[in-house]
Amino acid sequence: MHTTSITIPTPCNFNFWRTVYSHGWCALPPFKIDKDAQAFERILELSDRLLVRCVMKATGKGITVQCHSQKPLNATHKQEIHSQLRACLRLTEDMASFYAEASRLRKFQWVPRMGAGRMLRSPTVFEDVVKMICTTNCSWALTEIMVGNLTTKLGRKFESGAYSFPTPQALAETTEKFFRKEIRSGYRSPYLLELGERVASGKLDMELWRSSTLPTDELFKQVRAVKGMGDYAAGNIMKLLGRYDYLGLDSWVRGKFYELHKNGRKVTDKTIEKYYAPYGKWQGLFFWLEMTKDWYDHKFPF
Repeated sequence: MHTTSITIPTPCNFNFWRTVYSHGWCALPPFKIDKDAQAFERILELSDRLLVRCVMKATGKGITVQCHSQKPLNATHKQEIHSQLRACLRLTEDMASFYAEASRLRKFQWVPRMGAGRMLRSPTVFEDVVKMICTTNCSWALTEIMVGNLTTKLGRKFESGAYSFPTPQALAETTEKFFRKEIRSGYRSPYLLELGERVASGKLDMELWRSSTLPTDELFKQVRAVKGMGDYAAGNIMKLLGRYDYLGLDSWVRGKFYELHKNGRKVTDKTIEKYYAPYGKWQGLFFWLEMTKDWYDHKFPF
């Protein structure tokens, strides 16, 4: 096993652990948190299919990454690792205008102080969409089971015993029966199979969404058109694309809103949407940060 160290510079307003714990993706493989070692891990699959276990730690110089691989890393490998991890940690996203807006609002002035607001995402839009489909209409425990099964049964095994996230081809080469029985994905099974087939065949290139110049409402329609992506799932994928115009409502955030603003009394989704509408293009991000504000009282909230 070969080990190579690389350093990823970070902006002054970046908070490593607040980004890692921005939402539940950090608890889903191939991501892994090692609380004892104060490290965040990820198995990456590079373009030449080399698997690399990346162990990230925050340092004064930015993020130090120990890269473990079966063969020495060349310059192209290092650049690809650098690019993938920057994308995951949203280091490619300029948060200056968002922080300026948050600083103007008394109830959100804590956000720039904490370095909050960057939402962890996967190296690919494909992985984000697959995982988002696995969060629909189920408990978080079932989401963890489905994503765990996807990686161990369709991903590639690294020496440490961890697995990579499966490729679109890996999903496309299975069957709906396999998804139902082995992944335990239930009604989502035909959606996951079709998604794998469309991406593997080149009929759908969702990686273009991250750099799309389409108006937000048109991009939302494209995301929403993927089978299995309702308003909740599409709204949350939009946040991972850097578009924050949608709330992405599910039972958990509805409950938090009722608790925070209505003394536990249920209200309609339109009421929730009306409450955040004044925040304009940032409404989805301000909404999520308010729903998860109590997480920021702990280094490891879960």
